[in-house]
Amino acid sequence: MKIRTRIAPSPTGDPHVGTAYIALFNLVFARHFGGKFILRIEDTDQNRSRPEYEKNIFQTLKWAGIDWDEGPDKGGEYGPYRQSERTEIYQKHCKQLLDAGKAYKCFATEEELKEMREIAKKTGGNLGYDRRYRNLSPEEVQERETAGQPFTIRLKIPLTGECIYDDGIKGRVVVPWADVDDQILLKSDGFPTYHLASVVDDQLMGITHVVRGDEWMSSTPKHVMLYQAFGWEAPIFMHMPLLLGKDGKKLSKRKNPTSIFFYRDSGYVPKAFLNFLSLMGYSMPDDQEIYSLDDFIKAFDPKRIGVSGAFFDIQKLDWINQQYIINDIPEKELWNRIREWGFQDAFMEKLMKLCHTRIKTFADFMELCQFFFIHHIPLTEEGLCPKGISGDKAAAILQAIIWCMEEQENWSREGINTASREVAKIFDVNHKKIVMPILYSSITGKRQGPPLFDSVDLLGKERTRARLLLAIEFLGGISNKKMALLAKAWQAGNCSDF
Repeated sequence: MKIRTRIAPSPTGDPHVGTAYIALFNLVFARHFGGKFILRIEDTDQNRSRPEYEKNIFQTLKWAGIDWDEGPDKGGEYGPYRQSERTEIYQKHCKQLLDAGKAYKCFATEEELKEMREIAKKTGGNLGYDRRYRNLSPEEVQERETAGQPFTIRLKIPLTGECIYDDGIKGRVVVPWADVDDQILLKSDGFPTYHLASVVDDQLMGITHVVRGDEWMSSTPKHVMLYQAFGWEAPIFMHMPLLLGKDGKKLSKRKNPTSIFFYRDSGYVPKAFLNFLSLMGYSMPDDQEIYSLDDFIKAFDPKRIGVSGAFFDIQKLDWINQQYIINDIPEKELWNRIREWGFQDAFMEKLMKLCHTRIKTFADFMELCQFFFIHHIPLTEEGLCPKGISGDKAAAILQAIIWCMEEQENWSREGINTASREVAKIFDVNHKKIVMPILYSSITGKRQGPPLFDSVDLLGKERTRARLLLAIEFLGGISNKKMALLAKAWQAGNCSDF
């Protein structure tokens, strides 16, 4: 059997470290067994998918040292490799399931679905959809279609029995069919859901092993059922350990810097970053921790993949990165690497505009601008809590600024300017005396310096966002309960009482 693995990220945001993590293990698995590794773009979410996000996926994976054999940029005999270009294929396969009575048209409205979810929540039910349209007669279906009622197409999941499959990492898995809902396969706009598209693509592209994150285990019974419905042999599913934050929970964008861009822009060595990811849920013989990608490929053994979550320990990453700086970069090359990272001419020209009129001597430059080049910003409660503002309120203001900039998708000079003023208005606080000092301390670790908005523009989205998150954490964080209250107040446009 010719081994074929794949990574299938969605171009709906900044490339997540989890994407690089799963891509690495797919790459290593394929290379070790002499197979092929494929990159496929799952861009069926037409509202959120963007060409620039796809470009970022290519860019960050290549920065990390992850390459693929087939994909949108390289082609291959199983293309196209973008799901948005394969819509007719999914519709054709969905029709096969309809004709065979293994799927059905569902006319549930948003109001009905909301009501079903509320009832399930009150009664303790596992399913949010009660299958009310599963057994319509052909005449009833035709009547609703003629009336122009929109519909989705759902898979008929068995009502009794169990789904049993062997996971390549976790072993035998048994899930009662009663706990699995009738999954939507084709949305009302004619585009497939992840479930239909991934199964059809994996089959047609000859994928032999689906190596993916633990969070997809709840979807696997639906995929197993789809393979059975089509009469296909399912690939071997292998669910990798979840990446966990220091709180022991799934690595969260809300609390952690999760974009690959952050680690690139913070000065990590690509080989060290990849080495670190390989340690997530995997142990080399003799507990070896520093090794090359080629060494990892040669020594790889799927049996050494763990089953429990893997802690994404930044201190461990720092240590590994230090080993690579010491042992992999000669002293004569070190300054060139540092200059390439943070002191490129184009960047420094922009920075000179911010400090030209603010320094008395050349020596003042580093004191004024060090926050552009350091990883750990010196935070103080005094700086983050001006004019008697509580730590809770300061943290809430910072979280609201993150939300505002994410909503407008603008982390530029204009974006932070707009966000800070909007947040000041919604919290009913003075922009200059409250919001600006909080922001200044969060971003620079100081109370004054170069123009803040221009500084954010130069720092970029990921480092700016990470500093706001670190400031929130420094202030004690925001509990889930308070976060829910804050989100509700934010949506209502009034956080003055928070």
